[in-house]
Amino acid sequence: MKILQINNCHYRRGGADIVYLNTGQLLEEHGHHVSYFSQKNVNNQTKGESKYFIKETNYFGKSFFKKILAIPRFFYSFEAQNKLLDLIADFKPDIAHIHLFKASLTPSILFSLKKFNIPIVITLHDLGFLCPHNLMLDGKLNLCSRCVNHSPLNCIIHKCNRNNLFLSTISSFEYIFQTIFFPFNKYFNKIITVSEFSQKIHVNSKYFNNQIYHLYNFFPQLSFTEPNKIKGDYFLFLGRLSSEKGINTLIDAWLSEKRKTRLKIVGTGELLFKLKNKSKETNIEFLGYKSGKELDDLISFASFIIIPSSCYENNPLTLIEAYAHGKPVIGSNIGGIPEIIVDGNTGYLFKMNSIDELSKTIERAEEIGEKEYIRLSSNARVFAEKHFNPLTHYESLMTLYSQTIQEMNS
Repeated sequence: MKILQINNCHYRRGGADIVYLNTGQLLEEHGHHVSYFSQKNVNNQTKGESKYFIKETNYFGKSFFKKILAIPRFFYSFEAQNKLLDLIADFKPDIAHIHLFKASLTPSILFSLKKFNIPIVITLHDLGFLCPHNLMLDGKLNLCSRCVNHSPLNCIIHKCNRNNLFLSTISSFEYIFQTIFFPFNKYFNKIITVSEFSQKIHVNSKYFNNQIYHLYNFFPQLSFTEPNKIKGDYFLFLGRLSSEKGINTLIDAWLSEKRKTRLKIVGTGELLFKLKNKSKETNIEFLGYKSGKELDDLISFASFIIIPSSCYENNPLTLIEAYAHGKPVIGSNIGGIPEIIVDGNTGYLFKMNSIDELSKTIERAEEIGEKEYIRLSSNARVFAEKHFNPLTHYESLMTLYSQTIQEMNS
């Protein structure tokens, strides 16, 4: 089968980008012909990079005047439209699988795919089809569903994009533009959500008449990863150091008690220096960005992984990696996290943003003995083998692809 994988980035910037690259590799390993469509970037993986890639857009590096001039490109890219038309004519794909496209590749790619009658599957990695700013958070980082089944102008009123009126206005009108000219039920043949939470919230939206399928992300190295059932001597957070990831709650909960166990923080972000200053002379270590074997070892030798998010997470790759290594997880009870953390069996849940409850949950995790830890570890690994297995993911994906192509041809 000839499969076109489409995403805004061709390097491992965030979770969606990782899934896009992993999916392409998985399909290639099973003998399919895969072509990629994305943007040029110095960080791009050379494998799969194509002459058809478009010039990268970077709005945040522009002056205000240049941002104004670039607004039309935010809505529609004629370069992406034409380059993708050329790629389709050359590659002749049987199906296209889209990951992220808003603001960079833009809905122009949908025009090109429909012109050639290419079946389209899309994976929803965020909540961008329900919320102009993707996160369902307002400008003050409060959970927000005002735009779901209501006016997207709420994004402007509540300055949902970085608490900035200009950016929020652009996001709102970009969302309106897409829903009018590129409606979801017209352009996407099948929609994949990566959590049951996401599936439910989209099914309940007025925009979706298509069939929506739930399929968890997968862990490519699952069969090569040896689970470590030994309880480590530190807890681990890995992710972006930003408010919606709940890192402030975690630091406050950690500092609320004198703890002998260490907390290691892996990742970078806008809160790094503030958190470092707040955590001076404590047993909290900031390790910066890590990858490869170094990151695998940090996960494997940890005690618990902590995911304290205060936004609607779907299917965090951090959680998948933790379970693959046999590491139980402490997570906030929001979004897709509660459906993956079986409280008391694969880890522990706590009330989102509750410093006191997180602190008590950490104490509970610190106090468990070897036998209980092995039970949690074993359950986490079993969950990973059942839900994050690359082979079963591939089989589900191929069933969906084949069904989509067959329906288009019937």
